This record gives sequence, structure tokens and C-alpha cells, in this order.
Amino acid sequence: MEITNTTRDGINLRGWTLRDRDGNRYRFDNVRIAPPRATIRIHTGNGRDTRTDLFQDRRNYVWDNGSDAATLRDDRGRTVDTETWGRRR
Repeated sequence: MEITNTTRDGINLRGWTLRDRDGNRYRFDNVRIAPPRATIRIHTGNGRDTRTDLFQDRRNYVWDNGSDAATLRDDRGRTVDTETWGRRR
């Protein structure tokens, strides 16, 4: 999953969440996305976090290839963006 900052300001994602349709949730720590057009990738597997890549450190994949939805919410629980793909069964 990728998140791109389309604003002119840096964004601190502390307390923001990324959730799939099944309710799996990833909560961001003190992560900052620099402006403009900076992108971070969120991986479900294990790895070492960097400035551009974050890892959820899960043993199993979260995102369903056939159909799923990713919802990004800010630290107040407001939906910032939702991306869906495939057909829901």
C-alpha cells in the first residue's frame, strides 16, 4: 500500500490508522511524510522501517488480491481516503 502527500506541508501520521475490509488495523507511530509528493509504502510482512517503507510485522498478508478496501483515517478517526479494488463476493 502506498500513501502520497499531495499537500504543500509535511504531515505527521502519528495516531492515524490504515484498515482493511476485514478490520485488520495498522496504527502509525511518529511518521512524517515530507511535502510535496513524498510517498511511503506500508508492507504487511516483517522488515526494518525506513523513511520510505514501513512494515506491519505480520506473519500473514492482510490485503486480499481479489477484492478489498484500504481506509486511511486521521488521529481523530475521520476518513482521509479509501481505495477499493476488485469485486466484493
